[in-house]
Amino acid sequence: MDQKQIDRINELARKARAEGLTEWEEAERAALRREYIDSVLGSLKSQLDNTYIVDEKGRKRKLKEKGE
Repeated sequence: MDQKQIDRINELARKARAEGLTEWEEAERAALRREYIDSVLGSLKSQLDNTYIVDEKGRKRKLKEKGE
């Protein structure tokens, strides 16, 4: 997600508070929010996939998903 899209999300948020949004603008805002959330979650998952835990004996093990 680039800065232009984030700026558009913020612009729509300000307009929603000030005067409300049209149906088309609400749909655009929802799509942009979904894309932003997916971007953040993807970045977080990537970071966690490259995270290791070091135990007391100095052994490294890969971080696992809950339930594995």
